Amino acid sequence: MGENGFAVYVHVPFCASRCGYCDFNTYTASELGGGASRDEYAETVLRELSLAGRVVQPKMVDTVFVGGGTPTLLPADDLARILEGIDRTWGLAAGAEVTTEANPESVDLAYLKTLRRSGFTRISLGMQSSAENVLRVLDRRHTAGRAPQAALEAREAGFEHVNLDLIYGTPGETPDDFEKSLKTVIEAGVDHVSAYALIVEDGTRMATRMRRGELPFPEDDVAADRYLAAEAALTAAGFGWYEVSNWAKPGGECRHNLLYWTGADWWGLGPGAHSHVGGVRWWNVKHPSAYAKRLAGGESPGLAREVLTEEDRHMEDVMLRVRLRDGIPLDRVDAPAAARALAGGLLDKGAHNRGQLVLTLKGRLLADAVIRDVI
Repeated sequence: MGENGFAVYVHVPFCASRCGYCDFNTYTASELGGGASRDEYAETVLRELSLAGRVVQPKMVDTVFVGGGTPTLLPADDLARILEGIDRTWGLAAGAEVTTEANPESVDLAYLKTLRRSGFTRISLGMQSSAENVLRVLDRRHTAGRAPQAALEAREAGFEHVNLDLIYGTPGETPDDFEKSLKTVIEAGVDHVSAYALIVEDGTRMATRMRRGELPFPEDDVAADRYLAAEAALTAAGFGWYEVSNWAKPGGECRHNLLYWTGADWWGLGPGAHSHVGGVRWWNVKHPSAYAKRLAGGESPGLAREVLTEEDRHMEDVMLRVRLRDGIPLDRVDAPAAARALAGGLLDKGAHNRGQLVLTLKGRLLADAVIRDVI
């Protein structure tokens, strides 16, 4: 197994409605078709777990992350059953981090208490904005006040680690809208904030609206201004960046994502889920019906696999580690490109970084370009 640990990802592909910007592998009830059911989903995942346990025998599972979709559309007891199955199959390490994503309107205090009792330690809530006009453009169903209220309920239920997600640069969002969103997440008492620039993917409803001229396309300068506002507000509130789009209070970093970003092994359960073990990557069939049908017949849901070359692994390692606060050793990157980035104030090499190259604030604004250069 990978020296950095072992993680399990569980994909729950169900959504009550589709957000205009979303291109994830998710399905509303009308899109599911026959052969796939929320009611039977936990049992289907447990079937894949049974197969997985015969293939991979790690020492312990360090982190579990249940993502979607909207995992909390499933009954809390179903999520508990899946977690119990992971523990039974491989064993949860002492102090394992166990996260689920949730839409704010899909949980209440009783639901959250059930999750906490069953072993979940962290919850990530999709807030996106505190401005009603922004939520409408994003096709979010919750009200502006529901996300911070859900975060407070998670604390009351016993969750020490709570994340709120933000999206910035949505058409119609003003600087004041984003400032209020930042103030809201800070006042909600969470220990982690993820903030992402809006990306408009081809094939989404939002992309269609923009091509028709109904909405303006996002602007890079606006996104940069929003990022600087997030850095200033969150730093002042005691958060520190540890990945370009993620800030945490001390001890609040998402350990699951850090395992991804530092080359750990993981098994991905669910339709379309990707796995990586020992330099081999594979992925499952994408549609929930095909996934359920294969497992019901005793077949693997795997669709395809690839063996990563040393060059592949090196490129992915650089792409991920450059984005981290801990940075990357100089000998892992192209030296002339790194020298140019250092001279341009995009990277920093200080004694406190033990010789690691770390993005400056200016470099974080241009992270993708820096990464392309130093690879």
